[in-house]
Amino acid sequence: MELPFHTLQWIGGRPGHVSMIEQTLLPTQRVDHVVRDVPGMVDAIYRLAVRGAPAIGVAAAFGVMLGVQGFRGLSPEETLGRTREIAATLAKARPTAVNLFWALDRMVARADREAAAGAGGDAIVAALFDEGHTIYREDRETCLRLGEVGAERIADGQTLLTHCNAGALATAGIGTALAPMYVAAHQGKRISVFADETRPLLQGARITAWELAQAGIDVTVITDNMAGHVMKSGKIDAVFVGSDRIARNGDVCNKIGTYSVAVLAKEHGIPFYVVAPLSTFDRELTDGSQIPIEERPAEEVSEGLGKRTAPPGVKVFNPAFDVTPAALVAGIVTEAGWIDQPNRERVEAVLREAGALAG
Repeated sequence: MELPFHTLQWIGGRPGHVSMIEQTLLPTQRVDHVVRDVPGMVDAIYRLAVRGAPAIGVAAAFGVMLGVQGFRGLSPEETLGRTREIAATLAKARPTAVNLFWALDRMVARADREAAAGAGGDAIVAALFDEGHTIYREDRETCLRLGEVGAERIADGQTLLTHCNAGALATAGIGTALAPMYVAAHQGKRISVFADETRPLLQGARITAWELAQAGIDVTVITDNMAGHVMKSGKIDAVFVGSDRIARNGDVCNKIGTYSVAVLAKEHGIPFYVVAPLSTFDRELTDGSQIPIEERPAEEVSEGLGKRTAPPGVKVFNPAFDVTPAALVAGIVTEAGWIDQPNRERVEAVLREAGALAG
């Protein structure tokens, strides 16, 4: 299934460039932002022109392609060295979304394999282009699979709640948390969605509401602190959110405010589901306490969307993410299937079966 827009895509061959929807301007302006070099991609990722863990991973892979596309006639050693430097630069863009590092590690690993097999510098560059396009294609396929799996637990007539944006605009495909909604609607199920505003940058109001409306799905925006009232009123049947990083025990890191939604859902007996590809699982982290939490500039809170809303000089704490304990999660949707009541044993079993975990 296709939506009426593409979040980001590679344009041309080699040389080429990246075109992405400039998400900082939504919903009032639909503008395509062109990125032609590595600094431009770092800037786009940092200032949230492109955001969402899977989309950041694809953007990182495209960033490597932008960095190496001008290499010609270099030795394998020089090509590898410069590729690693490009990856290290892109890795500094944002610290929390594990897909960024997953994609960069995958690109560098592909270059290493080609060099070990005796490929020359130009052949390594060609292989990096192949790997980047493969990451893009796989993300689109994974999103569709996530939607198919997640839609199994969406019934006709249900009303769902989501926080932040984990839709098509956070991926190269139809999204993670919103993918089950798109598939359910495509299956003919009548659904409605409440979208948390998601302060301070309002991704839910600006982005989730925009893309759901574009797809013809009934959507209602609420402020973050209305979620409890809406749940208590019996308006919500299930919560679907995405994730930027998941630890091996099933602890989930997502946009700030997700933890509060999970606590409220637990209190009201509403299933809280997380939708994320296997690439979002960080196999190096035993639990959520080890996940680095990005702190964003104070101005995002004190001067929200360009207008001052707090006294000059007042202190601001602005973490971009929080961690929801696995005990609050009813199930995690992956392309390999459901992980119900996630814990370390169940998460590791799915990762191992999918070949994403050794042993």
